[in-house]
Amino acid sequence: MAITEGFGPRNIRAQIEKTNIKGRHLIFIDDLSREELADLFTAAEMLEPYWRDRIPLLEGKILCTQFFQPSTRTRFSHETAMYRLGGNVITESNPLVSSSAAKGESLYDSLRVTSQYADVIVLRHPDEAVIEVIKRLGSDAVPIISGGFGDVTHPTQGLLDMYTSYRALGGDFENMRVMIATPDLSRARSGQSYGLGLARMGARLIYAGTSGLRTPKVVREKLDAMKANYVEVNDLTLEQHEQLIADEKIDLVYLPGCSVKKGDPGRDEFLKKMEAYYFTLEGLQRIEKKTGKTVGLMHSLPRNEGEFDFAIDASAHELYFKQIAFSVPLRMSLLANIVGVS
Repeated sequence: MAITEGFGPRNIRAQIEKTNIKGRHLIFIDDLSREELADLFTAAEMLEPYWRDRIPLLEGKILCTQFFQPSTRTRFSHETAMYRLGGNVITESNPLVSSSAAKGESLYDSLRVTSQYADVIVLRHPDEAVIEVIKRLGSDAVPIISGGFGDVTHPTQGLLDMYTSYRALGGDFENMRVMIATPDLSRARSGQSYGLGLARMGARLIYAGTSGLRTPKVVREKLDAMKANYVEVNDLTLEQHEQLIADEKIDLVYLPGCSVKKGDPGRDEFLKKMEAYYFTLEGLQRIEKKTGKTVGLMHSLPRNEGEFDFAIDASAHELYFKQIAFSVPLRMSLLANIVGVS
């Protein structure tokens, strides 16, 4: 066995410098290479002791959170991460009412202006056309991190879900087998981001959805370009889902949840179709009896009654609340790496 190059005590500043993503926008999770993702997770693990404490890596730096859609977890966890890193936060959680966007200011102008105040922006927006705005801005804006754009991309959610998987299963992505299950893969931006990240790291993916609501073309093209190990199946019954999980030796089942607002007819349709995706504690125990494997259940939250059996909360299968805890060190790592430490 050879001694590895650079062997010595871990140094968080040196790890962040090694990752080398300072100053970059983050739109899709596959904007990051396999090596960059691995380095990001190493830094997150080094920052875990400080997720309830403070490490002043970004003292004097300012995060701006601009959210054109409602959010609890994404906004609060980024803001918490920045405070834990010793930085400060300015926030706009209702820009269409209380910012100059209400007066007709373009998003391009808004982001250029906000860039004069902040060192990094986390942006959530319902229209994926924002991607072209960020490309046009280029280096005229500080680094912009997607907190969810349209129906297709939510890389910071995907990263925390990957990090939870990494910590739960020992970091061996190439041997991970994950099912992403939802009635509507076309609007499952958290699940699609998670899937892209897992594919980048070599995991086996099973997408389970319904006919007519497939994974968006832009995501399928990305998966195909990286020669991802994936398959998409549609219209399975709950029993067929359980059998597939057992046959494929699935480690984790991911439920992206419903991102459609209350009052939208699409929401009612989504919840109606959930019966075939309603995983129960009893069902997971049946799978465990067949395979000897404790399958972890993940969910992007918030959850609704009827999405899955809440009895799972008190079982070894529950990972969705653990995902929330892991979101803080992961986002501490992301912010420190993108802003850079001196």
